[in-house]
Amino acid sequence: MAQGIETLLGDNDFIISETDAKGVIIMVNYDFIRISEYSFDELVGSPHNIVRHPDMPKAAFKDLWTTIQSGKIWTGYVKNRTKSGGFYWVFSTVSPIVLDSGEVHYLSCRKKVTREEIAEAEALYKTME
Repeated sequence: MAQGIETLLGDNDFIISETDAKGVIIMVNYDFIRISEYSFDELVGSPHNIVRHPDMPKAAFKDLWTTIQSGKIWTGYVKNRTKSGGFYWVFSTVSPIVLDSGEVHYLSCRKKVTREEIAEAEALYKTME
């Protein structure tokens, strides 16, 4: 696994973002800006994978997209990359939301994980491509 400076989420940190159907960020909260080290303007309008860490297996994101595009909620552990090349782990819940217009967006809420959960996720992800 690639190394860098780890950012630890606090007990009250709660990262929120919303994307359009293609995964382009349209809304972020302050915790996302602070923890990812990107500005509001750098995040909004960018693909959500701007924070994708290279240690994350492609199969995890394939599962995420398959799940949410089928209208279901996805949950899992995600290692994200900060702007400076560091990383942070989160437990992520991604939910499809249907707007009044019929357009589908995705709401992602992320929170702190434990060392034990990180170890389990790393072990699982080593078995995936």
